[in-house]
Amino acid sequence: MTSIPTRPPQARRRASRAAGPASGKAVEATVVRVETPSSASATPARTSRKAAPVARRPAHRRLVAIAALVFGFVATGVLGAAVAVMIIQKNNAEATQARNQRFVDTATQTVVNMFSFKQDTISESVDRFYNGTSGPLRDMLSQTGNVDNLKAIFRDTGGSSEAVINGAALEGIDGISKNASVLVSARVTASDMNGNNKPSQPYRLRIVVHEDDAGRMTAYDVKYPNGGN
Repeated sequence: MTSIPTRPPQARRRASRAAGPASGKAVEATVVRVETPSSASATPARTSRKAAPVARRPAHRRLVAIAALVFGFVATGVLGAAVAVMIIQKNNAEATQARNQRFVDTATQTVVNMFSFKQDTISESVDRFYNGTSGPLRDMLSQTGNVDNLKAIFRDTGGSSEAVINGAALEGIDGISKNASVLVSARVTASDMNGNNKPSQPYRLRIVVHEDDAGRMTAYDVKYPNGGN
């Protein structure tokens, strides 16, 4: 059997050519020129802009003005009503006070007319007292001869009399009958035909005063408290 001789391994040779295509031609470098824009034609850099503020809704000025006007009218109306109520209450209070005073004045004048007279004015004094009466008191005086008898009694004294009111108080008013009770305190001084004064006498009388539909007040009745004067 014939043996085949083997070739010893040879060392690899390093390529001595430059890197590039195998054709052996040198690669030409291609130069590309890039032009930079001039400062005149350059596009300005975009600057950051702040966001525009959100537009606020316009205030309802007209609505506010109307509301203020309405509130002003309401406040004025309330104030006016309060003032009107106060004026009405004041007027009512004054009217009530004036009416009460008229009851008192009628009662005191009745007492003065009862006990005050002079010899030369007896007829006028008695008629004045009679004309200021009503109800049971007037009925009593209207009986036959009572007014004339009263005048005759005053004439027989031969003197005069004067009543001075010490005080008077309204005791109450009946709203249905319109009768008021007034307590009157008086002092009566009589004089004889020579003008000499007698000791004065105190009197306490309860005068019932009636107010008619026309507002006229008269002496309705005369009473003596506790059965005496």
